[in-house]
Amino acid sequence: MSHVQSYASPPPPPVRKRLHQNLTVQVLTAIAIGAAIGAIWPEHGKALKPVMDAFINLIKMVIGPVIFLTIVVGVASMGDLKKVGRVGVKALIYFEVVTTLALGIGLVIVNAAKPGHGVDTSQARVTPEVAKLQEQSKQMSTADFLLHIVPDNAVGAFARGDILQILFFSVLFALAVTALGARGAPVVRGMEHLTEVMFRMVAIIMKFAPLGAMGAMAYTVGAFGLKTLLPLMKLMACVYLTMAIFIFVVLGAICRAFGFSLWRYLVFIREEILLVLGTSSSESALPRMIEKLELLGCRRDVVGLVIPAGYSFNLDGTSIYLSMATLFIAQAFGIQMSIGQQLYAMAILMLTSKGAAAVTGAGFVTLVATISATHILPIEGVALLFGVDRFMSEARAITNLIGNGVATLCVSRWERSFDVEQYRRAMAGQALAEPAGLPPELAADLAR
Repeated sequence: MSHVQSYASPPPPPVRKRLHQNLTVQVLTAIAIGAAIGAIWPEHGKALKPVMDAFINLIKMVIGPVIFLTIVVGVASMGDLKKVGRVGVKALIYFEVVTTLALGIGLVIVNAAKPGHGVDTSQARVTPEVAKLQEQSKQMSTADFLLHIVPDNAVGAFARGDILQILFFSVLFALAVTALGARGAPVVRGMEHLTEVMFRMVAIIMKFAPLGAMGAMAYTVGAFGLKTLLPLMKLMACVYLTMAIFIFVVLGAICRAFGFSLWRYLVFIREEILLVLGTSSSESALPRMIEKLELLGCRRDVVGLVIPAGYSFNLDGTSIYLSMATLFIAQAFGIQMSIGQQLYAMAILMLTSKGAAAVTGAGFVTLVATISATHILPIEGVALLFGVDRFMSEARAITNLIGNGVATLCVSRWERSFDVEQYRRAMAGQALAEPAGLPPELAADLAR
């Protein structure tokens, strides 16, 4: 079974939507309104947090089932268990190479710009928040992380929305269905219908995306205030600049090497980028990214494996931020770290960034774990970043989102599980009927 449709008959032309019906315009307008509410009426902005939380919960509600169904249908229909392992190995190799590049770029720019010099550290204290993060970081170890991948309760993994555990269970379930041979065919057919239902649900939920983006932006600006940005504006500028360089130079070069256009890919996922900008969560766009990448010609089994794994192992934006934050704290406290010490910190980040994948507030937990492991940086330095972290989370989430999409495209091309003709048609803005079992009208909407 293949999700690539025969193109013997031309697809129906896309239905033109009015400007106010365009999701991109709606989300942009909502973000602007939310920022204005938070700046002018901070208390009203903070009161809109439940709107943000409700939308994020709606997205999290469907993430587990979408990943499960996508992987099971994709792997079972492929019927080649060796390919599953091959795709996984290639994805991990890609993740590690690109994450190392992200960490390295962060170190180079933070050493050149020195955003921590001159920062007032008199208010840095081991606050209760920092102490809690330090306690969480002590619980992280390689053995614990590996053990965490295997869920002790499959239902619990779905209830918690633990992507890594859902991925593990889904692959195991898919292998079991494949081993049944013809007897497993009815299960796969049933799940194909369920997949269509889940993507219909995603389409319904996305109608509330503007409200979620408005609530998130209003809360962020109202709760933290733009004035908190001023003392650490240089660090923010460096982080955003570094992530822009990483996206347009590093990911751009990778895309060219694999025969893709980075810019056209970014335009194609513009609605998902804006959604992440508004909500500060890359998970909010995960179901739509699965749809979009299949629409771009990636096979369902590759998308189902690479995207969920990337959310734990390919956090490019988070890696850049963590490397820069570590050196920022050293600079703020006047601590000179040698090249050897910086490389040691980067090696620690390569491990701790994976270990914190399923921990709440993973970025800060990872940062605290790294600082503790160096034995030369003060833990209280983390408190300096609390005020601006929320305003940098958008950049991290967007970079993670873009990086995982590029990874999926590249692994699909590397694995020769990529439909070039479908990619060209999607880039040309032509509707494609039924990628991944989507109904034609929804596929046409996604193709615009």
